[in-house]
Amino acid sequence: MACQRCGFQFNCICNIEPQLQSAADFVLLTHPRECNKDTNTGVLMTRTLPSCRVEMWHRTQPPQRLLDQLQNPHYQAWLVFPSDEQHLALSLPSPSQKQPKILFIILDATWQEARKMVRKSPWLNQLPRIAITPQQTSNYALRRNQQPGHLCTCEVGIELLNLLQQPLAAQQLQTYFNHFIETYHADKSGHAK
Repeated sequence: MACQRCGFQFNCICNIEPQLQSAADFVLLTHPRECNKDTNTGVLMTRTLPSCRVEMWHRTQPPQRLLDQLQNPHYQAWLVFPSDEQHLALSLPSPSQKQPKILFIILDATWQEARKMVRKSPWLNQLPRIAITPQQTSNYALRRNQQPGHLCTCEVGIELLNLLQQPLAAQQLQTYFNHFIETYHADKSGHAK
């Protein structure tokens, strides 16, 4: 029987799950198709970062809790998404106690779905964007049609932790992510690592 938390049947990874802290809050704006996929890496962030939560994306009903948070002057929200001609990517200011807390909104979806989410959600286009420039190629290969230069949700979180100058938390999440990827293949093959 599969572990209720990590989902693995033969290779539970709960014992190596780090407990991380971050100077920012994270919202995974999740496409409904991602909810039950065992290849979704956003769950690695929600398990390890208490400041990370999931909000479901719906085309006609934006999540009210997130909309309220965007109006809160104690937060500075950033949409983590590549820039385009109308929406240039900006540089992240250094976190300080005098400035509002950083709130990263990460689109937890395939790239095709994420582009549609942005296109069909005008409220997202009102947010400043921050684009990630990966320092290394993605290690995520659990789905077909992976595009070069694209990162999975957890890898985006790792890059953001590095941008926040939290290298220890970034490395711990990277190690957990790597272990998840290795374990996934063994577990789906039906044997222990």
